[in-house]
Amino acid sequence: MNKQWIKFIEDIKGMYGKNFVPLHEPTFNDKEVEYVTDCIKTGWVSSVGSFVTRFEEDLAKFVGVKRAVAVVNGTAALHIALKVAGVEVNDEVLMPSLTFIATANAVSYLQAIPHFVDVERNTLGVDAIALRNYLEEISEVRNSELFNKQTNRRIKALVPMHTFGHPVALDELIKLCEELNLVLVEDAAESLGSYYKGKHTGSFGKVNAMSFNGNKIITTGGGGAVLTNDEKLADYAKHLTTTAKVPHKWDYVHDEIGYNYRMPNINAALGCAQLEKMPSFIRQKRNLTEKYMQIVSKTTGVQLFNEPVDCISNYWLQTLTLDDSHHRDEILAFLNDNGVMSRPIWTPMHKLRMYQNCPKADLSVTEQLNQSIINIPSTPVSEV
Repeated sequence: MNKQWIKFIEDIKGMYGKNFVPLHEPTFNDKEVEYVTDCIKTGWVSSVGSFVTRFEEDLAKFVGVKRAVAVVNGTAALHIALKVAGVEVNDEVLMPSLTFIATANAVSYLQAIPHFVDVERNTLGVDAIALRNYLEEISEVRNSELFNKQTNRRIKALVPMHTFGHPVALDELIKLCEELNLVLVEDAAESLGSYYKGKHTGSFGKVNAMSFNGNKIITTGGGGAVLTNDEKLADYAKHLTTTAKVPHKWDYVHDEIGYNYRMPNINAALGCAQLEKMPSFIRQKRNLTEKYMQIVSKTTGVQLFNEPVDCISNYWLQTLTLDDSHHRDEILAFLNDNGVMSRPIWTPMHKLRMYQNCPKADLSVTEQLNQSIINIPSTPVSEV
């Protein structure tokens, strides 16, 4: 590799003060210890406790929705969000192929069909214009519902994903959903702290999902949440994620097939402490971005991905795009071999064995981005 990439590695190690720099690490301090210790001392460590309620209320307030239902992980949140939004067996669900596998898996859990669409370069999210043109070609409205003319299946929902925390261009997607009677379900797994035109992501869809995995901007260890402004759907999500047990002082009656998706109190305690630090985390993430702009400016053939227009991104994972994708794997090997953990973007869903026969639009941009994107260390630092 050339001297520019050697300097790139030296600058990153110097910034973090480490010889090995991981991709993303959680940041804990005394507040997390205090809240978790409280759980242990009181014995409330499992799926019931005051921290679960507090986390749900604090999260709903932060995002700007009426309700949040805490669950064990982001995939579970997506599963339940899609179910309460009305996705049924054999329905098709539109989503980007350029996403983490949880988006497609959650649809499959409902025995529905992922339907892959392309993304735009400046957001890495669903391209509304390309989607509209594609649906005009392959779909038709029957009795106020959208159907795929090629498969004869109902197209029920659209799941845009805010890639690496960068908001999708939602206005046109919302308009398209309204016109075609599609349910909008945001995959906001990566975008806590991100805003589209002043409104928090995860608050636009009928039901939405968020993740608090160990590598997210805040973590509950594992964890996720279903977000909605619909009180009835929130109650239904809560019911389903607590094994569909009918409330009773002592009796065990379950009125439908439910799921043991409850977030334990000890995990929610971590979440409460982490959520209190969000302003600081976002500030540090943005400071990190400014520093990376300086570092990347010294390296030819690569750009740092910046938040889209009219958006505020949490910059969850710092993202490089390469001018020449032929060198991607060489660069990845060099960075990782020299102590700077980095990774490519996910393999597009339509290229995975279990999803390769799913319906799909032209995915040219997806395939190009797949070969040119690299994620680099993104842990917030106190002083950058």
